[in-house]
Amino acid sequence: MTTSSRFAVAVHILTLLASADAPLPSSLIAGSVGTNPALIRRLIGQLAEAGLVSTAMGSTGGASLARAAASITLLDVFRAVESTALIALHHSAPNPACMVGREITGALKHAADRAQAAMDGALAEITIAGMLADVERAAGERRKR
Repeated sequence: MTTSSRFAVAVHILTLLASADAPLPSSLIAGSVGTNPALIRRLIGQLAEAGLVSTAMGSTGGASLARAAASITLLDVFRAVESTALIALHHSAPNPACMVGREITGALKHAADRAQAAMDGALAEITIAGMLADVERAAGERRKR
C-alpha cells in the first residue's frame, strides 16, 4: 500500500505558477519540485484537463494558472490528480458466513464516507492564493532570522 505524492506535487506546481508573472517551463517547475520534467508535464496535463492550468508552446511558452489563485481550492487540485478515495475498501469480498465479514464493508464505508467528507471540507476552505500567502509568510520569517 503506497501513498501518492501527486497531490503535494500538484499543489507545489500551482503555488509556483501563482507566484510567477509569466508562463513557466516544465524544466523550471521540475527544478523547484526536485523531480523530472516528464512527471511535471504529466501532472500539468491533468491540471489542464481540470481547467486549473493553461499551457502555451514556444520559446516564451510554459504553464500558467487558468483561473485566479483565489478561486482554486485544494479540493479542486485533489480531484484533478488523485484517482482514489481517501480510504479504499476490501479488494475481495469478505466471508459472508462470518458476522464481521458480512457487516464490515457497510460499517467501514460509513466511516470512510465521514472521513472523506471531513477531508473534502477542509480542502475546500484552502486556496492556492492562501498557500502562496503561507509560503511568502514563511519566507519572510526565514529572512528575519
